[in-house]
Amino acid sequence: MKVILIEDVKSLGKKGEIVNVNDGYARNFILAKNLGLEATPKNLNDLKLKKANEEKRARELHEEAIAFAEQISRLEVTLSIKAGEGGKIFGSISSKEIAQAAQEQLGIQLDKKKMQLPNAIKSVGTHMVPIKLHPKVTAELKVHVKEA
Repeated sequence: MKVILIEDVKSLGKKGEIVNVNDGYARNFILAKNLGLEATPKNLNDLKLKKANEEKRARELHEEAIAFAEQISRLEVTLSIKAGEGGKIFGSISSKEIAQAAQEQLGIQLDKKKMQLPNAIKSVGTHMVPIKLHPKVTAELKVHVKEA
């Protein structure tokens, strides 16, 4: 019997796949626990439409991320912090502080968890901070650190 999986089933397949299983397994496990649907023409058509809709939505999200990345790459955030000799600052600037400064200065909401800062910023100057907006799109925000 052909079954369309609604959920991921261990050792059988992922959500949205069409798999061939024994009739008893399908009736007693897959269909009984609402893990899948019988692969009727109507259900197959519904699956096709759902996949097309998901692909369209994914494309739209990707395009939005690209547009937002272009906007971010033109912007700059300025932070001031107390510094000592040689431009070495006391403490460091983390992604949380960068996100707060972006909100205050630019009015854009950035998620601190999406900032891929390998280490906190510990020197005065201009730093490029990568921000992962989408699995395929990474933007760079210019952060200018100056002495207070």
